[in-house]
Amino acid sequence: MLYFVDGSVAVIEPNLAVIDCGGVGYACATTNHTLSQLKKGEKTRLYTHLNVREDAVDLFGFASQRELSCFRQLLGVSGVGPKAALAILSATTPDSLALAILSGDEKALTAAPGIGKKIAQRIILELKDKMAQVTTEVGFTAPAVSGQMAVGSKAAEAAAALAVLGYSSQDAAAALKGLDVENLPLEELIRQALKRMVRN
Repeated sequence: MLYFVDGSVAVIEPNLAVIDCGGVGYACATTNHTLSQLKKGEKTRLYTHLNVREDAVDLFGFASQRELSCFRQLLGVSGVGPKAALAILSATTPDSLALAILSGDEKALTAAPGIGKKIAQRIILELKDKMAQVTTEVGFTAPAVSGQMAVGSKAAEAAAALAVLGYSSQDAAAALKGLDVENLPLEELIRQALKRMVRN
């Protein structure tokens, strides 16, 4: 499977970027956020997802691994296809999407074209459930950055939830540093960490 495409930007169209890799043009469906970082003729790297169906093979490309991770998380929600996932990620950033899921902000999701209230509710419900599933997995290993991040600790559970949303262990550890881990509820701890990431 293609992990990324690395080459020069040959074509930019709405929701599409064509990357010239050694004379082969890879057409990548993408988001407004990724398109805003591209310039025709300049070198770039897009992290890719290959979607294979009976009647088509579609390639999706993203400027960051975090955006790709969010795209795949959205595809895992029942009733959300690639077109809907792209619409959501074109209307919001990965950081804002993560915050909307954890805070139950349906309006942030329904701002995307074609995303109704029911789909928004399902995204919030299912992705919250996935976070809960990861944080209760036996043997989860948190980043070894401080005594607070010991396996089974609240900080470790928060880091696991952030990992589900596509954040690296280093990013999660930095965002959690200095927060009142002992006294804040888990969901509030994650929410505050996400707010820090959005500000940065």
